[in-house]
Order: sequence, then structure tokens, then C-alpha cells
Amino acid sequence: MKIIVPPIKCQGIKTKIVPLIKQVVQLNGNGRWIEPFMGSGVVGFNIMPRNAVFADTNPHLINFYNAILNGEINSFRIRKFLENEGRNLSECGKDYYYEVRERFNKNNSPFDFLFLNRSCFNGLIRFNQKGGFNVPFGHKPERFSKAYITKIANQADYISLISKDMKWSFVCQDFHRTLSSLSENDFVYCDPPYLGRHADYYNSWDENRENELLSVLTRLPCKFVLSTWHSNRYRKNPFIERLWSKFNILTKEHFYHVGAKEDNRNSMLEALVMNFEPEKPDDKPPLKPEQMTLFAA
Repeated sequence: MKIIVPPIKCQGIKTKIVPLIKQVVQLNGNGRWIEPFMGSGVVGFNIMPRNAVFADTNPHLINFYNAILNGEINSFRIRKFLENEGRNLSECGKDYYYEVRERFNKNNSPFDFLFLNRSCFNGLIRFNQKGGFNVPFGHKPERFSKAYITKIANQADYISLISKDMKWSFVCQDFHRTLSSLSENDFVYCDPPYLGRHADYYNSWDENRENELLSVLTRLPCKFVLSTWHSNRYRKNPFIERLWSKFNILTKEHFYHVGAKEDNRNSMLEALVMNFEPEKPDDKPPLKPEQMTLFAA
């Protein structure tokens, strides 16, 4: 299955579990796709709903995708910008990275946001308490090769292409507002920050916020799927049992990388929490039992 990869990278991006999510999503033709924690947008972009609301509290993500919608950002302008900035980075190294970071924190250019996202350490999106981007340099002055720039430009171009025939909106707001006034025909996909695993002041998250989200999702008139982590080799997510066990839960194992060493390749069990029974249509590949477990309340 071909996966649409978005131009903005995010920690915890759901690329590897998009096929599983696509198998369980049950869209109603008259409803909307509602995503209150957009992040990279990789899930919604691959679902390709006709009508969608992509929301996040990070204004820079929203500004970037609105710039694609209104034509400010296109593949030609991305290519030209990254070729120029890439040369500067190659010649000046980390000093130029920090110059762009300072410039972005003053002007909030979506082009600078893309540059920083693709040249910072591990593709992190992290901000300090004043809202300033504070991820350090990724130690790759030659980052923007011709092939790499082409890949990024093509990724942005594809989002622009598929969105032209859709009714998509990108809004900067809290999940409470995004999840208000929904109908039974809507479908909600939630990918909140994982408790204890992210440090992002635009999406700060704690147990109280997780409980608030549980309360809101429990009262929804429509179906929802929530992504979270179930367990890894070191520990289990205590909130699966404490908060989400009354819903249906699918799990899928995959590997993730933190850093460059092979020793940092670890198995992670991801969980999909949903308020409905997942279907297994005949025209879709069966969910393999060795890859997925169904826990029912």
C-alpha cells in the first residue's frame, strides 16, 4: 500500500500504522473527518475524506498547510527556497541554522518552519515556554541535496493536488472547540501527545488533559478512533487500563528509531482505541492475528 508522506515531519508520526487505521475507519459520506490533533496530518491525508477539519494548537503547522491551500507555498517556491537556504547551510553550517531559527522566531515564516523541521535534530517540533522554536541543529550541513529537495517539493505538491477537490479546513484551536457541535455522521480521529513521551509547549499534555479528552470523547454522538501507545520493552501505558479499557482496543507492533545507533531500535506496541466494533470488509486484506490483538470491554 502506497503511503502519502507529508512535507512536515513530526515526532511519533503514524506512517507505519496508517494501513491499520484505514482498515478500521468507517466514514459516512455525509459526515466530516474531524482531527483535533493534526500533527503531521499523515492519517487524514491518506484517508482522503471529502470534508475534513484538521486542527492543532500549534499555529505554525496550521499556517504551513493554509499556505499550501492558498497557493503561497508550492513546489516551485519550495525548491527555489531550499536550494538557496541549503547552499547557505552547507557553507556556514550550524551558525546559519541558528540564524534561520532566530529569524523564524521573529517572523514565523512557513518556509523557515519547513527548513528548520528538515534540518533540526531528529525532525522534532518543540517550543519553549515563550513559544520559540528551540530544537538544536541536526549536524548535517549537506542536508539539502537535490534529491532531498525534490522529495520535499513533491510531498507538498501532492497535498496541494489532492486538497483542490476537497473541502478541507486547517484551524488553530483546542480540542474542546474542535470536538464541539459534531453530528452522528462525523468521524473523529485523535492522536494526542503521548503522556510522558513528548515535550512541546504548544501541545503540553498531562493526566488531567487526558481525562478531559476521555470525558469529551465519551459524550460524542459519532464514532472515534484514538491513537496512543500500549507498551514497549520497558513499561506499559498505565492509562490504557485506567482510562481506555471500556472501549475496543486494537494493537499493532512496529519498530521506531531514536538516534542513529542500532541499539536504539526498539519495539513499540501501538494502540487504537475506538467506540465501535471494527469491521473486516471482504474487499480489504484481513487483519493478521500475529500483528493485531483485539481487546473488548
